Amino acid sequence: MLYTQYTYEKKWQPTSDKEALRIILEEMPQTDAEATLQYILSKTQRGETITLGTCRFRSHS
Repeated sequence: MLYTQYTYEKKWQPTSDKEALRIILEEMPQTDAEATLQYILSKTQRGETITLGTCRFRSHS
């Protein structure tokens, strides 16, 4: 499962793929949101935290 946290928040929130796509489009509207989500999912499955604009993504809380 994917979790997100904005830089101004303290807690990680569970996030659906649909919500993650919305966040990606909000943070980086010029990118291919689907490809960016696939990249984020592949990196977070390896235990990495990815920052995109003001939002962080990771695979566990």
